[in-house]
Amino acid sequence: MNRFLRLPLALVALLLVVSCLSLHAASWLPYGPDGGDARAFAIDPHDHAHMYLGTATGWMYESRNGGADWKRLAWIGKRDDLVLDSIVVNGADSKQIVVGAWVLGSPDGGIFLSKDGGQSWQSPSDMQGQSIRALTPAPSNPKTLVAGTLKGVYQSVDGGEHWKLISPVGSQELHEVESIAIDPVDPQIIYAGTWHLPWKTVDGGQHWTNIKQGVIDDSDVFSIIVDPKDPKTVYASACSGIYKSQTGGDLFKKVQGIPSTARRTRVLMQDPTNSNIVFAGTTEGLWRTADSGATWQRTTGPEVIINDVFVDPTNANRVMLATDRGGVLASNDGGNSFVQSNNGFSARQITSYLADASSPSSVYVGVVNDKALGGVFASTNGGLTWSQTSSGLNGHDVFSLAQGPDSALLAGTRHGIYRLQGVTWSRVDNVTLNPPPAPPTRTGKKTAHAGAAQKAPAVVVHKSIPLRSFEPAINAFARGGDTLYAATSTGLFESTTSGQSWREVPGFEPRGWNFVAARKSIVLASNLNSAVLSFDGGQQWTTIKLPEMLDQVSAMAVDDAGGLWVGGRQGIFVSDDKGATWQTVKDLFLRDVNSIFYDDVSQRVLIAAGSKNTIAFAVHLPDRKIQYWNTGWNLRLIRPMGDHLVGTTWFDGVVIQPRMVDSKEMASH
Repeated sequence: MNRFLRLPLALVALLLVVSCLSLHAASWLPYGPDGGDARAFAIDPHDHAHMYLGTATGWMYESRNGGADWKRLAWIGKRDDLVLDSIVVNGADSKQIVVGAWVLGSPDGGIFLSKDGGQSWQSPSDMQGQSIRALTPAPSNPKTLVAGTLKGVYQSVDGGEHWKLISPVGSQELHEVESIAIDPVDPQIIYAGTWHLPWKTVDGGQHWTNIKQGVIDDSDVFSIIVDPKDPKTVYASACSGIYKSQTGGDLFKKVQGIPSTARRTRVLMQDPTNSNIVFAGTTEGLWRTADSGATWQRTTGPEVIINDVFVDPTNANRVMLATDRGGVLASNDGGNSFVQSNNGFSARQITSYLADASSPSSVYVGVVNDKALGGVFASTNGGLTWSQTSSGLNGHDVFSLAQGPDSALLAGTRHGIYRLQGVTWSRVDNVTLNPPPAPPTRTGKKTAHAGAAQKAPAVVVHKSIPLRSFEPAINAFARGGDTLYAATSTGLFESTTSGQSWREVPGFEPRGWNFVAARKSIVLASNLNSAVLSFDGGQQWTTIKLPEMLDQVSAMAVDDAGGLWVGGRQGIFVSDDKGATWQTVKDLFLRDVNSIFYDDVSQRVLIAAGSKNTIAFAVHLPDRKIQYWNTGWNLRLIRPMGDHLVGTTWFDGVVIQPRMVDSKEMASH
């Protein structure tokens, strides 16, 4: 029996479309902006110029030139929530790679194993769903691996294919294991750091001892290292500081000078050629000791948050840092100075995109979650290279971007509107609120007796209220003619001065607005569940009814013919009668709409949909033919750029359509 016979015809059409798409797949190319969260390094033991880098979005990168350039190698688990803090390359066979992953705010994660250098991956069933917080190979036996999870300590003796729990089952003490170290000579000696204290076994896990003497109680142990030349020397970093033992962990002494309780040492790394040199990667920069911890010196700024430290075993002057927001930093002088080394590495979360109206090759993107290292990035060559343009933004997240009639750039942040003046952004505080509503008319009072002269009621004039400081979240911008509109968390605002001053749009009670779209004199604004429409540039507004099937709005647009487009979890809907009725677009089957954009040059509506979907769609007007591309990426939005397209991903920066990529069309009948 035909496998499609029992399916609805619409679903059959969708399946056929997706099947065709898979035959014409062509991944778009990633182009930055470089940087973002970098988590962990690993090195090919047979080729020290061949490095691996883990991220917080499931991507693993590789470099063939010692970290100078990076390229994406594999998307582990095909998920964007896997934090790759542990990468192990087999010392006997560098084609075998084992990765440990965990998920922020969840007990989920797992072990992932490749036998072909990262081209394909499998997930051992023993560790599926386990939150892997540490993963270490035995220096004396590359097939022996030990992993720390939320449940305890696990061991593999076959290179990561099979695992068994070697800490006590259901232990109330030995769980939430954040760090692992193995004796360089005897793989039976294992150290485990938990969220409260460190532990040790000398018999491969049959018996465990709490090695807490000298360690402040309830200390999260983030990192443990064992001196390869003197295994009795053990360093442990915790939220309460750095500790050193010269008795194999029987007694620890706190290292003085670093860090205070305000600095968490996430990782310790010993120079493989000089055991007296130890690096401490903290939440307030990199510290270095050259005398086994007696004295320390910070060699980066305090703003650098370090997740991993790598020292080249063949060149101790080459030190690399995996950092939050700043990506990879590299040093060629033993860690005394650092420069960015992010070419090809991008883990940016981009929320907004703007093409310069006067210069098609100049584009801008807004970034969130990167504080001083984020903000706005600019490209003058169509997205091939980027530079940070964030001076004056004060580390604020950027939710939206716009360009005024005078070509000035505007950034909508979590804390107000900023306008670019020269090379510096300045917050716009010239904002006027609506006057408060008039008080209700009093009734039931005494009236003058008949014939007495009645005094005319006083006329109360309510003036608009200027603000000294305007700091709401600016969720979206739109431009209709020479007027700019801003949908904010405290109201809908408009500007006729190219963004230099703003006034609250009258006629609404204060409310939060999430979206605004405009074409010429038509303006459409909404929050998640209601919408208003103006056909005269915002002078008069009408509440319109959203599609009944749509539970909440996630995107909107207005086309040149006055068509209104809204999208959400249930798909995309269009109205050609001012919002009186709504229809779906024939043969356009999609859900979870992320972005809708009207491209006036090509007279088409561009749509990105579905956090797991890699298909971008366009609806050509007025015939409403559908065009689509398999981008190879989960897109947040899609925009035109000359004769090709550009998209932004949820966590991996900008991707650009190769100019010669073909697309497919379906005619609406």
